[in-house]
Amino acid sequence: MISLIIGHKGSGKTKRLIQMVNEAVESSKGNVVCVEKETKLTYDVNYRARLVATDYFGVEGFDAFYGFLSGICAGDHDITHVMIDATFRICGRDYEALADFMEKVKKLSDLTEVEFVFTISTDEEDLPKRIFDFCTKA
Repeated sequence: MISLIIGHKGSGKTKRLIQMVNEAVESSKGNVVCVEKETKLTYDVNYRARLVATDYFGVEGFDAFYGFLSGICAGDHDITHVMIDATFRICGRDYEALADFMEKVKKLSDLTEVEFVFTISTDEEDLPKRIFDFCTKA
């Protein structure tokens, strides 16, 4: 399952993601991973969640990010949730590439049974309609 937290900068997307991470840590019978561009959420996210910064690993672009997420899932079969902040800051602002990326992540989610949550800084109307064929709005 893929959920999207959509809104403009300052609309509370990151706060909502932090709340979801902390709730998942309390309810999950496995591991929760929070991915961000740089280490900003260290003191906001429950210490039991694995916090990963993509800048540390040189991840840029949708293809590299997909490989990164696949590696996270392959490295730990106990992961139940992967929650990502600032998707466009990590990958770039290409709406069609985002839709292609989400389609691949949906297949990864189905294969691994991991729930993914992404924050997306934009208006819902700007996103390709097909993205909601495999993503839900959180």
